[in-house]
Amino acid sequence: MATELHNLSSYDSHAVPTGKGVRIGIVVSEWNTSVTGNLLHGALQTLLKFGVREEDIIVEHVPGSFELTYGAKLLIEQAHVDSVIILGCVIQGETPHFTFVCESVTQGCTELNLQQDVPVVFGLLTTLTLDQAKARSGGRHGNKGDEAAITALKMVALRSRYQ
Repeated sequence: MATELHNLSSYDSHAVPTGKGVRIGIVVSEWNTSVTGNLLHGALQTLLKFGVREEDIIVEHVPGSFELTYGAKLLIEQAHVDSVIILGCVIQGETPHFTFVCESVTQGCTELNLQQDVPVVFGLLTTLTLDQAKARSGGRHGNKGDEAAITALKMVALRSRYQ
């Protein structure tokens, strides 16, 4: 398991590009809010730490993880952001719903990255238990929100090098 070897909140701060002048959209699922709220908090704190101004962070909430990609598409088209972070949490249950949602969000995120000129960062936790989700949203494995924010800044910097 990757998080056993690497904490999601560990990074070399010297390798993180500045967020000054960057506009970031965050789409967060309302489902499993005890987890997604922590993911959002981690992402916001990290973006602010690296210079993204509070007024340059647009946060939109959607009902569930399935709706994350549509929310990302709207932010790309209407909010003129440099990157979008999607944050959600799907926990395995007794039905195939988990698989359908996880595959749909993964595919939707990939399609947005290929079709749009704005990086969309995948911050969806796909865990077997609530304990695993808590461990990855500020617990012993760090916070996927931190990781997603760092990824967004790095992808914006990459994009700017080729424009």
